[in-house]
Amino acid sequence: MTERVGRRPALLNLRALVVVHDLVMIAVAWCAARLGTLWLLGEDSIGWQQLALEVNLVLLAQGFLQWRAGLYRGVWRFASLPDLANLLRSSLLGAVACAAVLLVLDSPVELIVIMVWSFPALLLLLLGVPRLTYRVFKDMRLEVHRRRVTQRTLILGAGRSGRLLLPELKRRGGFDVVGFLDDSRRLRNTEIEGVPVLGSIDRLPRVVREAAIDLVVIAIPSATNQQMQRVVEICERAEVEFKTLPTLKELGTSFTRFDDLKPVAIDDLLGRDPVSLDWNLIRSGLAGKRVLVTGGGGSIGAELCRQIARLDPAGLVVLDNSEYNLYRVDYRLRSEFRDLAVETILGDVCDSATVTNVMERSRPQVVFHAAAYKHLPMLQNQVREAFRNNVLGTRRVADAASEYGVETFVLISTDKAVNPSNVMGATKRVAELYCQHLNRESRTRYITVRFGNVLNSTGSVVPLFNEQIRRGGPVTVTHPEITRYFMTIAEAGQLILQAGVLGEGGEVFVLDMGEPVRISYLAEQLIRLAGKEPGRDIEIVYTGLRPGEKLFEELFHEHESYANTAHEKIFLTRSTDVDLNWMIDRLQQAELAVRQYDSAGLRRILLELVPELGKVPQKQRNVVPLAG
Repeated sequence: MTERVGRRPALLNLRALVVVHDLVMIAVAWCAARLGTLWLLGEDSIGWQQLALEVNLVLLAQGFLQWRAGLYRGVWRFASLPDLANLLRSSLLGAVACAAVLLVLDSPVELIVIMVWSFPALLLLLLGVPRLTYRVFKDMRLEVHRRRVTQRTLILGAGRSGRLLLPELKRRGGFDVVGFLDDSRRLRNTEIEGVPVLGSIDRLPRVVREAAIDLVVIAIPSATNQQMQRVVEICERAEVEFKTLPTLKELGTSFTRFDDLKPVAIDDLLGRDPVSLDWNLIRSGLAGKRVLVTGGGGSIGAELCRQIARLDPAGLVVLDNSEYNLYRVDYRLRSEFRDLAVETILGDVCDSATVTNVMERSRPQVVFHAAAYKHLPMLQNQVREAFRNNVLGTRRVADAASEYGVETFVLISTDKAVNPSNVMGATKRVAELYCQHLNRESRTRYITVRFGNVLNSTGSVVPLFNEQIRRGGPVTVTHPEITRYFMTIAEAGQLILQAGVLGEGGEVFVLDMGEPVRISYLAEQLIRLAGKEPGRDIEIVYTGLRPGEKLFEELFHEHESYANTAHEKIFLTRSTDVDLNWMIDRLQQAELAVRQYDSAGLRRILLELVPELGKVPQKQRNVVPLAG
């Protein structure tokens, strides 16, 4: 009621303004027509009192006739053909009013004849043009608003996902689906629920122009990275906004419900074919068991915790030395898995007391050791901290696992441990060797999982590039030819779990990383996904390789033989023999060097343990060897 009362005065005020406007236009039309007749009849002038009298009379007569003609029942915003008819009617009646006024004033016949034609014509023009202008202006604003609210949409992919997406978009509203594009020839010139298939995906730029498309939805959740790269390249060429459905991994087993459309991310372009896992085998290896994840607050550790929690473990213990990271993973686990027995412990794997206490209290049956320092350039000049955390920390946890009867210990390693040319890779290589040889002396199964870079992990190149793009550039790449292996965080976690249940002990599992990706290509794609053009909006600057950095990474050592496993994405290798007693002797020397903060001594020990560290392969040009 209050709203109606409030709107009525506003409407009355608007109509009052329209009446005032029309009265002014009547006066202007009369004066213009009257002065025009003076010129046509050759009269010198007209008395202002006479003109004022004529204007007042015509205002009364014409104003009454326009009101009777229904000219003020509608509003200008919705002016239409009936309103035009009312205007014509009031203008014709204006001829009558004009003649009546002039006859009352005993005007000459010549004047009456000219005024009867000129006044209605001018009146129609002065009343109609403002109404038409206002209607066009409002329609243009409405069209802009409509295009914001309802987007003309094209779906790429007329398969099952695209067909299921169509009613979903209609149900949500805000999407006007114009058609499909699909590369399947059998779908050409067909319709899906009345929506036509307009041709192949290559026709996208032309269809976008001809059909005024606002949004393209990529409905190909099973697409490989090469297919996604091609589709995204076509979308960029068409200069249209594009989004994608969640991938099959994100959709899970539900094909009837889709999450909100999401912008295409770098994961969609660089992630590889969907990985098929043996979840029954993984579940049987972890369900009902107590699991410890060290470094559980990091990118990989947190993903491991989330996936382990889905497998119904008897309990999950998360150890991390970052208070904030531990808080985040604790909050997420308790929010998503309310029935999970989870314990989060703030502590350092380098602290023997912490490791012993955790093992005594939780008695884990499976340990995933993800705690490590991994920032390559920073660790190059921090050899003590790198060795202390990556080697001695691993040794503390690995020894405790053997002492407290842990069934399986999984070390998470890196491709940088292969022919390492930097401190980080060398320390991870020592950790690999220690765990493999400890496997011979213990009933615990020690398994190593080795993989490359993880997209969007903390401290990785993708968040760095995104931050540089947000600041307007430049994006810094070390070398035009530098390449790296990439995988998504979710995929890394899944394959680690799979490798953990495949291993019998002593193996190094190497995850299939697909084809290496040029970092310059990665930078270009991130810039384009941000809606900008490389080289024009955002510059890419090459800064040169950093100390200890390779042009490309390797997944196997030269003398390592590898074989396939039961999983097509996981390879198996075993390293050459190293005398465990000799290694323990060097590690004891390293313990002393750490306590004495003897970085130079640690570098010498590291070179003894990993001789390839001091050698730079010819193929890895521009690599700076470890300083002595």
